[in-house]
Amino acid sequence: MERTWRWFGKKDKITLAMLKQIGVEGIVTALHDISLGEVWPQEKIHDLKTYIESYGMRWSVVESLPVVESIKYGGPDRDLQIEIYKESLKNLAAEGIHTICYNFMPVLDWARTDLLHNNPNGATNLYFNYAEFAYFDIYLLKREGAREEWEKFQFPEGVGIGRNVLAEADELAKRMTPENDHKLIENIVIKTQGFVSGNFSEGDKEPIAKFQSFLELYHDIDKQKLRENLKYFLEAIMPTCDAYDINMCVHPDDPPIEILGLPRIVRTAEDIRWFLNAVPNKHNGLTFCAGSLSAGAYNNVVEMAQEFAPRTHFIHLRSCHIFPNGDFTEASHLGGRANIVELARIFEKENPHLPMRVDHGMTFTDQPGGIMDESSHGHNAGYTLLGRMFALGQIQGILATVDNELGIKYTQPGFFD
Repeated sequence: MERTWRWFGKKDKITLAMLKQIGVEGIVTALHDISLGEVWPQEKIHDLKTYIESYGMRWSVVESLPVVESIKYGGPDRDLQIEIYKESLKNLAAEGIHTICYNFMPVLDWARTDLLHNNPNGATNLYFNYAEFAYFDIYLLKREGAREEWEKFQFPEGVGIGRNVLAEADELAKRMTPENDHKLIENIVIKTQGFVSGNFSEGDKEPIAKFQSFLELYHDIDKQKLRENLKYFLEAIMPTCDAYDINMCVHPDDPPIEILGLPRIVRTAEDIRWFLNAVPNKHNGLTFCAGSLSAGAYNNVVEMAQEFAPRTHFIHLRSCHIFPNGDFTEASHLGGRANIVELARIFEKENPHLPMRVDHGMTFTDQPGGIMDESSHGHNAGYTLLGRMFALGQIQGILATVDNELGIKYTQPGFFD
């Protein structure tokens, strides 16, 4: 697999010079300075592509060319926004960029409740706590019907046995402080969303009110309607993808559960099967995010890789650990539920040239200002330098071993062979 890295543009404190030294071949990025719903100009694409190539790497994948909310819920300007999207696709293809990772998750891109949850090894990881998320939904967001939904909430078979999430949320409400509330809002709404070209940003003064306004847009949108809107979008852009050889690869829902009363349509094998069959075009494909999928106790990630490898255009290699109570955290890239060793075998057999990136690495800690202290690096949540570099080292070891098994010559960029 091509070893790639998500990089946030020229303002990213992790420089391309650093990435070249650690074996990165391709860059995964976007035009983060272009507002939602605007055409990506070819000249800006060319400028960033040229800058990346000046460091001996290539712009391998766009993550993400955002799909605006009105396309997802079917707003009055949907067709106009699709035409804008197609124009951006043409401009990217003109610069030789043909792989587009996107998502069709309403309102939120991805969600965690704790961005610095302690690991046994002293580092921290991203974490999802169901009770804290229910508290956010009921007490902070004050979403209509939230209490009734959480009262009926059931975990997948085998986890969360006997757990009462609503009761835990009510207990939390007795001891949460304004400072705790602010941190939870920051974690769920701002720090996981604000660094992408999404609905929320670091400067939002009333994120809850803004969040509520977005939820209202989906008042009448159920799973079937959202599926229809995804199909409408894909059918509209496939002629452009065919003409310019563009691979669209949808990212699975993260986490792969229905939250906040919003429909989620890329959670399970059945969901993926549906959208691939609904638009059976080779350019309609999947970003196989092993981390997102492994956060669902009902997902057999290896079986899913075997089934969907032919329609996979981009791979995120990470893994999640689900605790007996149902909460989950990012696992080691050598552990968790995803079985990344087996995934590497599957994807290397199917297509050893697919772009792959590691994701959601640990945050290493040390005494303030120490060599291992990443708290002062100014990284985006889940996108540390040392944590992802450590993960990439693990993955490169896996790939070298798997390629040796398969008789594929493994090369390490930046070294004499």
